Amino acid sequence: MNYNIAVCDDCQPDTAYVASLVKEWAAISGNHIVMKEFQSAEEFLFHYEDDKKYDILLLDIEMKQMNGVELAKKIRMGDREVQIIFISGYHDYIGDGYDVEALHYILKPVQKEKLFAVLNRACEKLKKNEAALFLELPDGMERIPLYEIRYIEVRSNYVTVHGTKDYTVKATLASVESELDERFFKVGRSFVVNMNYIRKISKKEVSLEGDIFVPLSRGYYQPLNRAFIDL
Repeated sequence: MNYNIAVCDDCQPDTAYVASLVKEWAAISGNHIVMKEFQSAEEFLFHYEDDKKYDILLLDIEMKQMNGVELAKKIRMGDREVQIIFISGYHDYIGDGYDVEALHYILKPVQKEKLFAVLNRACEKLKKNEAALFLELPDGMERIPLYEIRYIEVRSNYVTVHGTKDYTVKATLASVESELDERFFKVGRSFVVNMNYIRKISKKEVSLEGDIFVPLSRGYYQPLNRAFIDL
């Protein structure tokens, strides 16, 4: 597989060391990479304006001026698919990774085996993000990446897929469900949610990103919690 990877750290020796490990991982795993190194968050953002085709980002957290978490928040405003791996010499920032859907948090000094395992996980997630739902619309076939779908609902004989846009087709919920994966959970007769967007689960509803509230049918609370924890 081909991957575009960036390493961003204001400590040049650390950048060079991580970059060397990434190259070693690529050679062992048989992946082809295009890698760039950056010495600051600002330098990365300057280049990112012209080239957003990154698959994996390895970001140091403690950088001068803009730190790695702030950089990740800016990236996440327009890209949910890129895999973000934080690197830090401290434990203090681990909680911040959840806010930007970071794949992992690696402590310095970076251990080769640990980094290799995390890079393999990043590749697995990228492959999963290629999965899509295909809908036959009046103006042709529409491909909707599964990671973009927040939830799906059925009314009468029509199914509406809610993602970056809403798509409504005449179909059964079962026929659409068959094309989904383990990220999705049916929370009642009429709704399926993407668990990656869940923010809170209560006894009667599921809160999703974007102030979306989906009703939770009786008897689904415990199974959904278990599935959410295991995801």
